[in-house]
Amino acid sequence: MALHQLIQRLLLLGVRFESLPRLQEPTPPARLAPLIESIAPEHRTFDLRAVHFGHRYRSGYWAIYVLSAFAVLFAVVPLALGWDDSRHILHPFVGLWEVGEVLVIATVGAIYWLGHRRDWQGQWLQARTTAELTWYLPLVAPLVDFQGDTAVGDRANWYRSVYDPGEPLPSASEVETLCRRHDAMARKNLQDCWSDPTFVAHYAHWTIDILEGQRRYHLHVAQKQHALLSRVHGLNSWLFGLTAVGASMHLMMHTLWLSLVTTFFPALGASLHGALAQSEAYRLSVTSERLVTELHGAIARIRRTIPGIESLDAASIQEIKITIQAAVAQILKEHQDWHMLVRPHHLPLG
Repeated sequence: MALHQLIQRLLLLGVRFESLPRLQEPTPPARLAPLIESIAPEHRTFDLRAVHFGHRYRSGYWAIYVLSAFAVLFAVVPLALGWDDSRHILHPFVGLWEVGEVLVIATVGAIYWLGHRRDWQGQWLQARTTAELTWYLPLVAPLVDFQGDTAVGDRANWYRSVYDPGEPLPSASEVETLCRRHDAMARKNLQDCWSDPTFVAHYAHWTIDILEGQRRYHLHVAQKQHALLSRVHGLNSWLFGLTAVGASMHLMMHTLWLSLVTTFFPALGASLHGALAQSEAYRLSVTSERLVTELHGAIARIRRTIPGIESLDAASIQEIKITIQAAVAQILKEHQDWHMLVRPHHLPLG
């Protein structure tokens, strides 16, 4: 478990999320099985890389914020508890707290330096984009026009072959390479796929299963981010409330340990708020909620077209093709929005 996951799990102790029945693994049409099997190792490589750098980047900024609060704690404890007095029994150990403070600050600096030098964020964004585009390639492949003598170069990127080149589609050179490598296979298996009623019906049901999986994923993201916002907001209310009480008590009693309350508590609250702001929890929850609604609508539209497929009604086939194309476009747009949301954030605080 990565550090950012551990911190969030601690913050969400006691929170119960909506439990949904487990979905079965979507079964793709037989025509797409070879393509999926061939692309799977590439997708696995990109996905593991995205997970690795995603954990490093997110754990990095959570560590920077939280450790900054604990640097304040190490600095104020000896003063707040009176250990800086040479007559105090624990005075000989004051140096340990100073060393601890230096080590914490050095750790923050090392995380900051490593994160920028090795570009954790950039590598995460690039790998995640490539993994997402690779994952949806088999879903997009039937939408590509493999009829006639169209040159492979015109289909170098299946996404740009299907969608308007003017749209802000995410791009990845690795995906273009995969498209070129699998063009012959896709052309052979999918050239007349829309004339096969069995394929069309199976493709529609498979798409529904994939979209339902995405809908549930974004539902969980929305619930988790909303719960995280609520929990951190509640915790900060307590921290700043206790700070206010401590500051008020200072007016009546001059006790050094109250300095611990009035310095560490607001520092910890500010750190949690800063980490949550950098994670864009609010925007993620709003975006995921919107996508849940859009995917639900796309699934409903595809389901409405399926009964007309068996009769090879051209209008129904065209409708389901357009509906699936639009559903994939929604997912691509969401990923592009997420990319633009995260890109401005780097490990520097603020």
